[in-house]
Amino acid sequence: MTELVKRSCRPYNKDESALTAAQVAAYLQKIDGWSHDPSQETISRVFKFENYYQTMAFVNALAWIAHREDHHPDIEVGYKTCKVTFTTHSVNGLTENDFICAAKLNQLLGDRS
Repeated sequence: MTELVKRSCRPYNKDESALTAAQVAAYLQKIDGWSHDPSQETISRVFKFENYYQTMAFVNALAWIAHREDHHPDIEVGYKTCKVTFTTHSVNGLTENDFICAAKLNQLLGDRS
């Protein structure tokens, strides 16, 4: 697992810059299963489950991680799927926080696709 899971999110202010395209590409190499949407400046991943109960258990665990890190994704929940999308609104783009949380969600599920 990447070193990102050992890190914690930090607050960003509007005066700070989002990651560059090269930095985003480097971070993406560290988190399996996530994709970058440069038009929206987001990263996202669809997690798949066997049933609704597993999906909701994941959503609850995700909410706990987001609360602890104080970095909250957009979440789309379906019966057997959960799409998670991260961005850092304060800088209108991606920051290390997005990749820290993505890595922690991957670790939560044993990095499954």
